[in-house]
Amino acid sequence: MFKVGVITASDKGSAGEREDLSGKAIIDILEGKGYTIEKYIVLPDDEDSLSSEMIYMSDELKVDLILTTGGTGFSKRDVTPESTIKVCDRMAPGIAEAMRYYSLSITPRAMLSRAVSGIRKDTLIINLPGSPKAVKESLEYIISSIHHGLEILTGRTGECAR
Repeated sequence: MFKVGVITASDKGSAGEREDLSGKAIIDILEGKGYTIEKYIVLPDDEDSLSSEMIYMSDELKVDLILTTGGTGFSKRDVTPESTIKVCDRMAPGIAEAMRYYSLSITPRAMLSRAVSGIRKDTLIINLPGSPKAVKESLEYIISSIHHGLEILTGRTGECAR
């Protein structure tokens, strides 16, 4: 199965002032589908810290997938998309667009998400929302397509046709 890194961007979470329920929701969903969580970390909303961790997970740990949660809104401290763009070789905009499209059927505030998705070497990186409810909705919506995308990215299959 695929190896995953989970990064929560949260100033309060990294300071121990708030429990990270969103990162735990990601882990619960993925473990339930047979994915292996290689590393989970809560970091402050800091572009360099987030980018460095994505590079480490991709280049050193060789994870297939990095899922981030948090830091995708309009706050000045929300820098997860910028951190992701900085480390990606190629962007995969359809994933974030699909999550926004689906989320708009639940709340019009989904249009405020600045989440992005892209590829660094052989690792897919996806920004998920920051709330546990939105994480569950978004991840459950995209997971089957993501699984197929990872199979293609890692060379386990080469066909997109059904």
